[in-house]
Amino acid sequence: MRRFALILLLWPGVLAAEEFQQLTGNEILMALSGKKLDYGEGVSQTFDDSMHTMYFSGHPSAGRWAVREDRYCSVWPPSDIWACYDVKQLGDIIRFVDDAGGTTDGTYTE
Repeated sequence: MRRFALILLLWPGVLAAEEFQQLTGNEILMALSGKKLDYGEGVSQTFDDSMHTMYFSGHPSAGRWAVREDRYCSVWPPSDIWACYDVKQLGDIIRFVDDAGGTTDGTYTE
């Protein structure tokens, strides 16, 4: 019976380790600066240290990115409207969460 109780005590910690963790502004910068994410099906995105970003989906699209109040924000000319997302991480997976709760997951790639 004691073994079973010990397993139950340890179980929440195991589950918590498998959940996406919300990133702060500095953590977002560290997670994205100089990195490339693969979104699957030939779609990827780079995040330059100079705060430029390139989205590749058949052809490249250039934009800018920033961190504002612990959120990732991007703008894609010719629009001048910034869109911001919460950012979560689970291992090599970065999850962007929009204001409606929609998610986009990217995995680190070379």
